[in-house]
Amino acid sequence: RSHQPVQPHPFTNQPMSKHIYFFGNGVAEGHGLGKNSLGGKGAGLHEMTFEGLPVPAGFTITTETCLAFYTCGKKLPEGLMDDVKRNIERMETAMAKKFGDPQNPLLVSVRSGARVSMPGMMDTVLNVGLNDTTVEGLAKLSGNPRFAFDSYRRLIQMFSNVVLGIKGELLEKELVAVKAEQGVALDTEIDEAHLRKLIQRYKNKVMEIVKIPFPQEPYKQLEMAIGAVFESWNNDRAIAYRDKEGYSHDWGTAVNIVAMVFGNMGSDSATGVAFTRDPATGEPYFYGEYLINAQGEDVVAGIRTPQPLSVKGKLKDSLPSMEETMPECHKKLDDIRHRLEKHYRHTQDIEFTIERNKVYMLQTRNGKLGPAAAIKIAVDMVHEGIISKEEALMRVTCADMERILHPQLDQRAKKGCLAKGLPASPGGATGRVVFTAKCAEERVTKDKWKVILVRQDTCPDDVRGMYVSEGILTSRGGMTSHAAVVTRQKGKACVAGCGAFEIDAETKTATVTTKDGKVIVFKEGDEMTIDGSTGEVFQGRIPTIEGGVFKEAEELLSWAQDAMEMKVWTNADTGKDAARARAFGARGIGLTRTEHMFFVGDRIHSMREFILADSDKKKAAIDKMRPFQQHDFEEIFRAMDGLPVTIRLLDPPLHEFLPTEDKDITLMAQMLKVTEKEVNSKITSLHEANPMLGHRGCRLGITEQELSDMQVRAILDAAVQVKSEGKQPVVEIMVPLVGMVNELKVNRLRMEEILKEEYSGKLEGIPVLIGTMIELPRACIRGGEIAEFAEFFSFGTNDLTQTTFGFSRDDTGSFVPRYQERGVMNYDPFQTVDTEGVGELMRICVERGRKTKPKLQIGICGEHGGDPKSVKFCHSLGLNYVSCSPMRVPVAILASAQATLEKRGVAHQGEGVDVCGCVCVCVCVRACVRACVCVCDRCEEQNTRVHKSPLFMSKKK
Repeated sequence: RSHQPVQPHPFTNQPMSKHIYFFGNGVAEGHGLGKNSLGGKGAGLHEMTFEGLPVPAGFTITTETCLAFYTCGKKLPEGLMDDVKRNIERMETAMAKKFGDPQNPLLVSVRSGARVSMPGMMDTVLNVGLNDTTVEGLAKLSGNPRFAFDSYRRLIQMFSNVVLGIKGELLEKELVAVKAEQGVALDTEIDEAHLRKLIQRYKNKVMEIVKIPFPQEPYKQLEMAIGAVFESWNNDRAIAYRDKEGYSHDWGTAVNIVAMVFGNMGSDSATGVAFTRDPATGEPYFYGEYLINAQGEDVVAGIRTPQPLSVKGKLKDSLPSMEETMPECHKKLDDIRHRLEKHYRHTQDIEFTIERNKVYMLQTRNGKLGPAAAIKIAVDMVHEGIISKEEALMRVTCADMERILHPQLDQRAKKGCLAKGLPASPGGATGRVVFTAKCAEERVTKDKWKVILVRQDTCPDDVRGMYVSEGILTSRGGMTSHAAVVTRQKGKACVAGCGAFEIDAETKTATVTTKDGKVIVFKEGDEMTIDGSTGEVFQGRIPTIEGGVFKEAEELLSWAQDAMEMKVWTNADTGKDAARARAFGARGIGLTRTEHMFFVGDRIHSMREFILADSDKKKAAIDKMRPFQQHDFEEIFRAMDGLPVTIRLLDPPLHEFLPTEDKDITLMAQMLKVTEKEVNSKITSLHEANPMLGHRGCRLGITEQELSDMQVRAILDAAVQVKSEGKQPVVEIMVPLVGMVNELKVNRLRMEEILKEEYSGKLEGIPVLIGTMIELPRACIRGGEIAEFAEFFSFGTNDLTQTTFGFSRDDTGSFVPRYQERGVMNYDPFQTVDTEGVGELMRICVERGRKTKPKLQIGICGEHGGDPKSVKFCHSLGLNYVSCSPMRVPVAILASAQATLEKRGVAHQGEGVDVCGCVCVCVCVRACVRACVCVCDRCEEQNTRVHKSPLFMSKKK
């Protein structure tokens, strides 16, 4: 049965009953229809045609038709091929050629195209329409028989693999055999006579394997190719990719039928892939590669080494650039890249073919950028007047911001470079060598290795192994190869095209001969280091240094600081960590864990002395602890001069400070001059069946008051000292694990007693707040009464998650992954806040706490404070701040700014808000206010909505 989409066209508002939208000769029927129906590739072809760019004629079969294909039992909907034939006739008129004509044949490509980029995951068939008759016509028409028969052998090879399901290596063996027979090394060196032989061998192999002859009827080829591309939507690698990226399996793919133009017609023809800016660094030059006398798949396949597009992109000893060899074509492409960036307002990833010095555009889409490039380009486009600051903030992902902070190789430790390839994806990586994607997965999962995946080249089937690898090394391929594109997208280091390595996956060896003639063989498990920023490869392990925030990132974060409503603080236990977080933009400390200070040097002995001492001897141990506590607090107050510092009183149970190994027990007894029996007796007395819910937190403050008193005095003395130095301490003392109001009340009254009796007149100009950490469900429920004795709340979401779910954080690894596999839950609640359970408790606590004290300061200091989704949820609750580890501060700042902008109605790039209130992918391709049609993935309603562009709202209509 035929699937008839019912949503209206965004411009005509008429029902969309068409399966096919034509483009060519200035006509673009799908202009404005968008990616949801036409797919990204199709939408780009229609838009480029509408803008007057040189695009071969063609048509797009919609994604809705793909869904109908599956509904019909993997059969093309009734009447579809009649529509196809009518649109082929329109293509014939536009291209002045005829499909299947023996004298002047029209050939077409059949390409997939989902609404989001899925590089290499689905299938393509080129040169459809060639057969034993039309190939002779193409030979005469082109005056280049070798080109014609090379195109035919490519069709048979691709069609056999994609449509007929024949393994690629079976036909590859035939290709190798023919090259050996002629005595040549490259595909491009095979002459016409041997190409004819190769074609016959291919057809014989097809008959041998599938028991049917290679189809000769052009429309039969086309029908089968369309079905195969639809089927590729649900191949294993496409499903795995969507699972990894979180894309819906219900979107379907469009199919684009486009007139073939040929880059393999001789020295005046070429094909290439380019980005309008460098996708790794963000530098504003025309970045890309091309091959003379080649077809599109040759550039990314790694079979031949491509040439750089621009002089600026040349590496030392590289081949001539197009700017030098084909200057007129380069100028035409350069003009097109500027037009595309102006139109789409985003870096574009383009594919092009040059046929006899005429440029044709085959694809444009928003480029997948490396993290540093994404940030630099967003900032640069603001300065260039292309986008607003708000758009820049929404365009950069939190994942990109996090990736720039990842380690790089220590340049001072880099010695003994073995070989140098192409710097395909920046960053440094060290790991153990593995040779297959499967092995990478196994070694990482079972043996906990960090691995470097070493391959001749990578393909879409390798993505699972690539995802878990620290970095990738390939001996073939260029800067736009599969390995390069995937690693840049994932922020992983990659060295591509390192031809000095001979890689043998069967023997699991990688052999390289250095410049001084030394032969080095890497075997599985050997350590290797790669520098994706320089292309260098090293033997062994090289130390890494932390990544950091560069100029453009600093500027973006400054815009985020200006935009965000909810501030970002940090969790820091030392002055060094505090200073680092402040440099990243933290505006306070939300959690200082005082227990960590006892594990520095020999400080632990004074705590153990306190634990073992009789009541009359505890003061001596307390007196030993107070100075180093005060010293550490002073360092933190100095680093955070003028900003709030929240110090949590001792939280863990005392037994965690005692040794567990016999040798350590003996050493402790000797140092404290007690017997081992006494130590063991104390360890036994402090043992708890469930220490997470035991004698800890505020309970220690009540039963071991001397400890809390010491910490409070050390905090206040540190504040007084730092104030005397001319700095401004802001003190917040936090009582942990409160579940009942009286627990906080007792602790608070004791602190107020100390403040009044010992520090009256000493704390002038020093704010001192007392609050509590909300970590228990009961505390959330009773937030109203607890607020009576607190100036602030801070959610400790680690323990709150444990006590809400009844999960032990340390033990969830044994079952939560299985829960996710079985669909019980689709996230780890210790990484992202459980908004329905934990989040609801937080909401109750905020409402009741602020009902008691409307200006109650509330934040979060659990590990969730650096998770972007959790940050945005905290913003929705109206929290004053989130607190996270220093290295996640920039991520949280960006997430907080994005949450503020979303609240103001600024949508993410390519997104809008439906009338149903949900956010889903926008089908708009331009920056204007336009009525768009979208089926919301959340509520499955069809809605017409308005895409609100900050550029429109701030500049012009």
